[in-house]
Amino acid sequence: MKIMDFLKQDAIIVDLKATDKKAAIIELVDNLEKTKKVKKADEIINVVLEREKLGSTGIGQGVAIPHAKTDVLSEQLGVLGISRKGIEFNSLDGELVHIIFLLVGPVEVVGQHLKALSKISRLFKDKFLRQAIREAKTTEEVVKIIQQEDVY
Repeated sequence: MKIMDFLKQDAIIVDLKATDKKAAIIELVDNLEKTKKVKKADEIINVVLEREKLGSTGIGQGVAIPHAKTDVLSEQLGVLGISRKGIEFNSLDGELVHIIFLLVGPVEVVGQHLKALSKISRLFKDKFLRQAIREAKTTEEVVKIIQQEDVY
């Protein structure tokens, strides 16, 4: 499994407009709806926000990986947003989040969902990759960076 299997280029936002966690999640899910990947955006937003209540998915070092499973999806989908200003996400390290990778998938593919989360978190452990993504100006640049690192 490669990250670009569930993250398509049109699901990358290089300049998130949102200024808070909830608005960022809404903006990311709205992108999936605009690109015709999901139909019930409100339901997806609700399950992601409910998951956030269990504990912040701000994993630290400027990265958040909000995620949820729902019965309104038939495939796993990712959307990546880059915030230039940073967003308060209640991260483990207390720092603002600049990279948000939202992952949503169907309820019945638990193993695949966990594998995807693991791949995403491993990818963003690399500080040079995080910096390169934060500095990327286009979606093409982001795709190239991810593809170069996502070799396994």
